[in-house]
Amino acid sequence: MKLYYTPGACSLSPHIILSETGANFETEKVNLQEKKTAGGKDYTAITAKGQVPALQLDSGEVLTEGPAIVQYVADHAGSDLAGAPGTMERVRVQEWLNFVGAELHKSFAPIFRPTTPDAYKNVARENLTKRFDWIDQELGKRPYAVGDRFTVADAYLFTVTRWAPAVGIDTSKWHNLTAYMDRIKARPKVQETLKAEGLA
Repeated sequence: MKLYYTPGACSLSPHIILSETGANFETEKVNLQEKKTAGGKDYTAITAKGQVPALQLDSGEVLTEGPAIVQYVADHAGSDLAGAPGTMERVRVQEWLNFVGAELHKSFAPIFRPTTPDAYKNVARENLTKRFDWIDQELGKRPYAVGDRFTVADAYLFTVTRWAPAVGIDTSKWHNLTAYMDRIKARPKVQETLKAEGLA
């Protein structure tokens, strides 16, 4: 398998899960502005969406969308990082993946965009603050998003929460969230992935 990624982008989540599961994979960096891979390929020929992540399977088929990729990788590797199909844990993992994607990930997008009016950026920051309030409360009940162990939902939540300082959101006031981020970052495979992307 080959993961197409951009350092620190949402592709960090499947990169972490590929490492955590011990999958046999390679990576190729993508310049999203130029839509070119490090090897000089037109990235839009790999995925017309032109966004990371993309996971090219050994069959040649390409998967996109981080939440779908992490569930595929977890299942394909025979790990239980996405919860067993049909269980409440699986549903809770999917619930968190959807929450992070819809309520956090998409809220960051307009703040990063230079053409977004400042007033709208402030609204997006306010919305993110409310979401982090809720997340902090939830993480006061358990060590990980879903329960007592790391799942694919944690890789995605960790990845997106890392963006907060870049948009002027200080997460230190959320003590449960801060402890959680430290806990995820301390995982050996997370450290390995951050180093691989030049983020450590």
